Amino acid sequence: MSFALDVNLLIYASDLGSPHHAASRALLDEKANGRELFCLAWTTAMSYLRIVTHPGVLASPLSPAKALGNLRSLHDLPHVRFLTEKDGFLDAYAEASGGEPVRGKLVPDVHLAAILLQHDVRTLYTNDSDFRRFPFLDVRNPLAG
Repeated sequence: MSFALDVNLLIYASDLGSPHHAASRALLDEKANGRELFCLAWTTAMSYLRIVTHPGVLASPLSPAKALGNLRSLHDLPHVRFLTEKDGFLDAYAEASGGEPVRGKLVPDVHLAAILLQHDVRTLYTNDSDFRRFPFLDVRNPLAG
């Protein structure tokens, strides 16, 4: 079995000022220390770097070196895989979108969903309910209830 994490949980785990910090940090630590195949899309990793280092987004942004070090510590774990698009990605994107036109803030969601579809990753931990639109994903919100 495998799973992926969405960027929002990575951000919360790094943002000491977030009300979701403790729960997200605990989930990240549990998954990083587990044995299950932990998948992270490169697009998620780059979004993490963009957001956690931006002074207009976080009250206490991370230094670029600290943020990259956080990713490197995940990258170096033996059960972590970083995923990217495969050949045929546009077909996977069209399949993930359900044939519906996608625009705006849903484009990155479909992008991630299509990468997960291509890699047969069916479980996604996220605080973003928009991912429930993808019937092939088992969306789990560790911050709910």
